[in-house]
Amino acid sequence: MSIDRKLRLSPRHLEAEATFAAEAAPLRRAVLIWLLPVLWTVSLGLWGLSRQDSVWRDEAATWQVAERSTAEIWHMLGNVDVVHGCYYLLMHVLFDCFGAGTTTLRLPSVLAMGVAAACVAVIGHRLAGVWVGLAGGMAFGLLPAVQFYLQEGRPYAMVAAGAGISTLLLVTALRGRGRRLCWAAYGGTVCLMGLLNWLSLVICAAHLGTLLWTRAGREVWTRWMTASAAATACVLPLILFSRGQSAQVSWIPPLSWHMLIGPAVLLAIGGVGALLDRPRAGRLSVAAVGLPLLAVPQIGLIALSLIQPLFLDRYILYSMLGLALLIGTAVGSAIQAVRPRLPRASKWILPAVVAVAVVALLPQTLAKRSPASRVDDVLAVASEVRRMKETGSAVLFVPSARRDTKSVSPNAFAGLRDIALAESPERSGTLKGVEASPDHIRAAMLAQQRILLVTDATRVAKPVTAERDNMKTTVLKEYFTPVAGEQIRGRRVTVYQRLATAH
Repeated sequence: MSIDRKLRLSPRHLEAEATFAAEAAPLRRAVLIWLLPVLWTVSLGLWGLSRQDSVWRDEAATWQVAERSTAEIWHMLGNVDVVHGCYYLLMHVLFDCFGAGTTTLRLPSVLAMGVAAACVAVIGHRLAGVWVGLAGGMAFGLLPAVQFYLQEGRPYAMVAAGAGISTLLLVTALRGRGRRLCWAAYGGTVCLMGLLNWLSLVICAAHLGTLLWTRAGREVWTRWMTASAAATACVLPLILFSRGQSAQVSWIPPLSWHMLIGPAVLLAIGGVGALLDRPRAGRLSVAAVGLPLLAVPQIGLIALSLIQPLFLDRYILYSMLGLALLIGTAVGSAIQAVRPRLPRASKWILPAVVAVAVVALLPQTLAKRSPASRVDDVLAVASEVRRMKETGSAVLFVPSARRDTKSVSPNAFAGLRDIALAESPERSGTLKGVEASPDHIRAAMLAQQRILLVTDATRVAKPVTAERDNMKTTVLKEYFTPVAGEQIRGRRVTVYQRLATAH
């Protein structure tokens, strides 16, 4: 402010401007505390977003369903993947508005992770100060699991965003602010999480741990139980209906000891962070929020997997919010310890930690942005089909689920006859379509001179067990000979020519 202007203002105006400046500074700082982690996380997500124009099988499911009509999606959900129904409908709207592509497929996950990082930063700031919030928010985007699903066209990042929002609302309510509105928003957020993936309702148990730790009062318990029960009741029909589609997760292997190594390491890191927070019963702290958020989903999914194999880290990705909070506490504790003796140096601890973490994780970061980070690539094999095909030839898929590459890239298969297919995926309300009987497939194959086979690469292929697939491979072995083939990014295209002596 200029000297002339100061002289023109009355003492009351000067006092008002001074008060405004004093209030504006903390506000700007509070904005930066969540804005920096958001920009950091979103930048990590946008870096190499297309993964060299690759899309793997899980994302191919999202892609092909999103391109169907709303009626076709509802038909499919009655048969398969109802647990992801809300996500598919959302992606259908986005594909309609912005067109199909890797950016439309993955950008929602990037933005959702940005929201989750912001929630971590705000929670840490409110409970333990600036450095804990900023460190937790920055750490979240660097976690390997977060970096993997940051660029994934599936609903798990959105569930993590919901977990961040619901936990922030819980903390806000526990601090006695906006109680009624917070609890209503809390119940709605948990409900949306459950509709995106009902296993995410385990977060209610994590929040229960926080309430027990902080010795919440009767009013808080009543409102939390009401909100949680209402959210669960809304999701319950989806849970009951999806049980009829439980065969979809039959491929998940039973829990084994080596699968527990990862959770044990995460819990150990989180435990150190919790101890540095000096947790005390009855106090709302980072440890009281972060440790249950990390531990309860991990332990809960392990317990569920003893009944039915379900242990996949993506189902509890949101537990990484708890880990990030506890890492933020560790960094914040280091800064507090150094500040009394070296106040200037303490300000550089967080940038130094982030820089070291970036360098240490760089090999993993680069690997997760390459096509090799996923099992296969449906777009790459479609390009090979386009190059190797001849109009009028036939095409087969082993197993039939590999038809996803045709669903995602139908133009690449133009002119090829899918001789095993009896009913398309769209018409049958499935992801892979309905194939004809083995005898019909055999007769159709013997009427061909040239067949393209799309299957898994040798290193990831599983033994053929289905009767139809056995028939395909048997006929190809007896009556055809391979004349060309290409293996690329987890899949293989082989061209078979009919033997001249075959009858």
